[in-house]
Amino acid sequence: MSTLARGWLIAAIALRALRRNKMRSSLTSLGIIIGVASVVAMLAVGNGARASIEGQVAALGQNLLSVSAGSSRSGGVNAGAGSASTLTIGDAEAVEREVPGIAAVSPEVTKSIQAVANGRNWSTTVAGESEAYLGIRDWDLAAGAMFTERDVRTAAKVAVLGSKTANELFGPLDPLGQAVRVGNIPFVIIGVLESKGAGIGGGGQNQDDRIIVPYTTAMRRITGDQSLRSFNVQVGSAADMTEVEQEIKALLRQRHRLAADQDDDFNIFNQQEIADTANTITGIITLLLGSIGSISLVVGGIGIMNIMLVSVTERTREIGIRMAVGARPGIVQLQFLLEAMLLSVLGGGIGVLIGVGIARLVQALADFTPVVSPGSIVLAFGVSCAIGIFFGYYPARKAARLDPIEALRYE
Repeated sequence: MSTLARGWLIAAIALRALRRNKMRSSLTSLGIIIGVASVVAMLAVGNGARASIEGQVAALGQNLLSVSAGSSRSGGVNAGAGSASTLTIGDAEAVEREVPGIAAVSPEVTKSIQAVANGRNWSTTVAGESEAYLGIRDWDLAAGAMFTERDVRTAAKVAVLGSKTANELFGPLDPLGQAVRVGNIPFVIIGVLESKGAGIGGGGQNQDDRIIVPYTTAMRRITGDQSLRSFNVQVGSAADMTEVEQEIKALLRQRHRLAADQDDDFNIFNQQEIADTANTITGIITLLLGSIGSISLVVGGIGIMNIMLVSVTERTREIGIRMAVGARPGIVQLQFLLEAMLLSVLGGGIGVLIGVGIARLVQALADFTPVVSPGSIVLAFGVSCAIGIFFGYYPARKAARLDPIEALRYE
């Protein structure tokens, strides 16, 4: 008999042995099924969380640095970042003009305000920005157009609405060309933004709930500010992010006449640092979730070892008969090892299907999209097979080392 034919025969014998105790085999595989399903589902949740955070970071814009004013203190109380009047339009213009590697800069001022249009009023945020803002934030228009550099220079009373603000003020009506009163100042609506939703860049708020106007108009007619809350900087290349950040820091310290022993009176937030931090956190969460599922796999493997030891004890006389008629110890060991592997393989396959199903169920029931990667499926299935070999080896070895004469005498 050829080696292949002998292998198929041994596998058939192993499968027949498992079928004789269907209920016990099913319950033994249940531990592997639960473990594999847990690993696949939990890794899918972890990968989905990472993809969600990466999407929110990407929504900030490409290669983005955000420079904000420092914090002011009064009576020992820190008012928080952005509260000090340390950034000026001149700072933003100097950064764009003097720091190499910068693609665009958008000064920024914001204020919560009441907007009135179409017989409705809505409390929203007005954001004063430059004409480059949408390009920096990688934000598209759903309708209309963005204001121009000339509008910024002349402090024109034109506005671009976020999708939520447009819906609250105009409902199904087309807002383009209509007037909206921001505070007591009328603005002509020239554009409506695509929806971005809540995100990191919105400070936890809905980014679509805003009105964007030229920053010069906002400063002169709405906020009355002489300084900037912040300004956004788009770097031409991701490889230059760190170098450009250091150049901006050095330039602003020089412009603000800060001594070497003085702290910065501004803050610079690097989008790449945010992304790296988020990836580190989600990586740890994914590892933790996968580890929890792996514990179930180990428990399932222990169950396989336990049942296989029981099976060896129950079939001691059968093993003795097989050895007496010429079966070699290696063949007996291989048969029991194959039985353990079959339990793991079947349990692993069913577990993968259940894990994918759980991920799809989460996607259907929650506002969240788990990501089932082929790598996580291969990993979970491969570990389940390895567990079958590892925990099945000792019972198989014990069966192969039985003395044929003592086995035949076993009652």
